[in-house]
Amino acid sequence: MKKVFLIVLIIASNLAFAQTYEMAGTDTINLTDVSGKKQGKWIVTNKMVHKPCYTDDQKVEEGIFESSKKIGIWTEYYCNNNLKSKITYENNRPNGYAIMYHENGKPKEEGLWKNNRWVGDYKLYYENGQVQQAFKFNTTGKRAGDQKYYYENGQTMIEGSWAEGKEAGILKEYYENGDLKSEKNFADGFLDVASVKTYEPKKPIIKEVVKEVVVDPIKVAPIEVDKGIEKVNSGKPFDGEGKWKLYNKNKQVSKDGVFHSNKLIDGKVYIYNTNGILTRIALYKGGKYIGDSVIEE
Repeated sequence: MKKVFLIVLIIASNLAFAQTYEMAGTDTINLTDVSGKKQGKWIVTNKMVHKPCYTDDQKVEEGIFESSKKIGIWTEYYCNNNLKSKITYENNRPNGYAIMYHENGKPKEEGLWKNNRWVGDYKLYYENGQVQQAFKFNTTGKRAGDQKYYYENGQTMIEGSWAEGKEAGILKEYYENGDLKSEKNFADGFLDVASVKTYEPKKPIIKEVVKEVVVDPIKVAPIEVDKGIEKVNSGKPFDGEGKWKLYNKNKQVSKDGVFHSNKLIDGKVYIYNTNGILTRIALYKGGKYIGDSVIEE
């Protein structure tokens, strides 16, 4: 009788355990444990997230869950099946090496993400694969050391040193043909106007595309309000002028500051990843990006 009872218990236990799995061929994926938490390898298809331009069976992202928290490298895809990103997670938050891609499959930006900020070497790329920015960040997420900007043809555009997020020392600017264009001396981010030297190109410039220097992956400034998503949770209609705090569709703060003509002029922009986790707080002054604010834990 005891043997029969033991066999029944084993069978019942195995059945309950097997019901926590979703099978895909011979592989076991998308496991949910008895408490409803996601465990192990997951492949997220568009049936689960309902994003535009993907088919229902198309893979959107994949990675490892540990008690419903993302860990290790998670890979995300565009709806054309090209890689969108590979981001290292720790306890459900980006923490470690991260690389994002343009939709054409070439790298877009990469670096080390630690404690809600970029640290160490960071690169931003043009869609043709050429490096656009090569920055160095200190452990607090501020630019420090040698920094470079490049033209789309690979020539250096600007080079200089930064300390605690501000220009420090001689900053050199070049023409697109490689000739020196100017030299400017900075101290603690302030330009010594009297020290500015400008030069004419030595070689003919066949084509020079005038580009605004982008100092951060957030490339649009001033930031304009997306009226279809953002709203004011104060009961008053947003008129695009004065001081406002706006919220996204998830009821998270998206922008906070002074607006003019529906654009943020002075204040903060809160950036969240696809999981709704706050990853950055960008600061704007006079309609231009000036740096990042520390995210308080």
